[in-house]
Amino acid sequence: MSKEILNDAAPAKNISRKKALLLGNEAIAQAVVAAGCQVTAAYPGTPSSEILPAIAACADRLAAPTVVEWGANEKVAFEMALAAAFTGARSCAVMKQVGLNVAADPFMTGALFQLKGGMLLISADDPGPHSSQNEQDSRFFAMFAKVPCLDPSDALEASVMVKAAYGLSEKHGVIVMLRPTTRVAHCRQAIEEAESFEPGTTVKFERDPSRWTQLPALVRTAHPRHNARIAKIREEFETDWGAFNCELPAKGKAKLGVIAGGVAFSMLRDLLAEWGREDISILKIGTPYPLPNRLVEGFIARHEKILVLEETYPVIETQLLDRTKVNGRWNDVVPSAGELLPDVIEKIVLSQLGETVSKPDSSQLSAAVEELGLAPRKPQLCAGCPHRSSFFAIRKAIPGAINPSDIGCYTLGINQKGLDTSVCMGGSVTTSSGLYMAHKATGQERPIVATIGDSTFFHMGVPGLISAVYNKHAFVLCILDNSITAMTGGQSHPGIGNKPRAKDRGVALDIETTVRGCGVTWVETVEAYDIEAGVNVVKRAWEHAKNNEAPAVVIYRHPCMLLRVPQESVPVTVKEDKCIGCRYCIDFFGCPGLSFDAKAKKTSIDARYCVSCGVCRDVCPHGAITEQE
Repeated sequence: MSKEILNDAAPAKNISRKKALLLGNEAIAQAVVAAGCQVTAAYPGTPSSEILPAIAACADRLAAPTVVEWGANEKVAFEMALAAAFTGARSCAVMKQVGLNVAADPFMTGALFQLKGGMLLISADDPGPHSSQNEQDSRFFAMFAKVPCLDPSDALEASVMVKAAYGLSEKHGVIVMLRPTTRVAHCRQAIEEAESFEPGTTVKFERDPSRWTQLPALVRTAHPRHNARIAKIREEFETDWGAFNCELPAKGKAKLGVIAGGVAFSMLRDLLAEWGREDISILKIGTPYPLPNRLVEGFIARHEKILVLEETYPVIETQLLDRTKVNGRWNDVVPSAGELLPDVIEKIVLSQLGETVSKPDSSQLSAAVEELGLAPRKPQLCAGCPHRSSFFAIRKAIPGAINPSDIGCYTLGINQKGLDTSVCMGGSVTTSSGLYMAHKATGQERPIVATIGDSTFFHMGVPGLISAVYNKHAFVLCILDNSITAMTGGQSHPGIGNKPRAKDRGVALDIETTVRGCGVTWVETVEAYDIEAGVNVVKRAWEHAKNNEAPAVVIYRHPCMLLRVPQESVPVTVKEDKCIGCRYCIDFFGCPGLSFDAKAKKTSIDARYCVSCGVCRDVCPHGAITEQE
């Protein structure tokens, strides 16, 4: 990329524009629209979920012609964006780090194409993790696929990198990854609001199988060609990307040189400013792959001691040819898991300097917590959540069943002892098949009742269900249909039919029809709040599955409480003379609207959380929870 293109990507100076306090994801989104992106597709996953809705909102505000759509899963979203780039359109695919696993097949192959239009892949990582089943680092995936990766340190830099990424992509015909982490995606920063967008590029698909297919014979030439352009990009990162790869030198001789990327750079810079220290040099790396080796090696050569700070895997470290005086994850100086929060960075840096780490004074915080009577609450399903009553009915119907579950709100069913396994999106269906096969191989029979959400069913549940029908696997699949993609913030999916842009309309797919289309012959839908019906239907479903060696499907349906759908209000109370303090309602139902007094050994209704759904009336085995007169 030329210096002119890179400078053009930076925010304009001396121009008065309205600023807004934007989420990092919102800053990225408006940069995508402003860059003239014509096709965007995504599947929601924290911390990336806000990006696509924000793209739609910005496109609506600016009347941009951007097509904005949710894919049924990340593979679908990626392939739609990739095909758009075949035509010359600027495109963008958005997902979280584990979603990139789902899109891995087209991603690895797509990296080899000589694209006609610019393509941006946004893969938001979740160090910690806060809401993921692992801490994988998308920068390693970029290195695996050999695509350039940009690693922003804050919201403003992320927005600037978007335009730079499109310039790089179009110059070399390559996919470019932007990899914000949770702290970048969900920070807030004053950002100039976009007031216009670039005109879209000419869209025309030119038939050329030698360019748009990756047959083995073609890969033999495409892969070396791809290696050559990565080498060119590495050279450009050495010289032309000073806005993102730059040194902040110490004043005088540096006691320590730190190579920092992503949000770790921002945290280190803030710490040094807070300490008033100017004896530490920082080399900021915004392009972790391909790494500008000469720039990094020159920095290392000028310092006696080097520390590498990056989240979460040693991507920069791995590319260093000589780590003789380099400390980082490779030698356990930097923790190999978890976020690099300020207190962690402080401990690492001061230990490298041979200085004592100050102990934080937590006495005031502890005193405040005690005075306010705050008690930490573990993550749990919302009050009135239909999943809670569904889990209760499933467990009550067949207590000895194995209960595989999936990724989403229903993982919180663990508080009700409602799930035994959770692997990945769609994993509940295929895990059920594996469990059935293992028991069949040893001549055993054990009920298996799995749970999956409505969005997750469309995402990855369908292929597993088709396989189960084909192979005659006996288990019950309960689809918990709350008419929303809830855990990631309320996005649409094929079962709802809404689309992100205000003017667009989609088609809602009926879940029961889809299930029957997979070959399932036994399907029933029940009201999730009706526990008695929920118990009976699971029992009948298992009998059918067992007797016919086939999967049976139960659909528990009730809208998510976050949708604020009007429903009957049933205020409840607890009759103290009937409550014996058995904690059954607390341990197996676990609604936030139920509170237990350990001293009095009584349950009561907590009016702060109770939504008067009335479901808990059917939970107490002693009839202590009743409707208020």
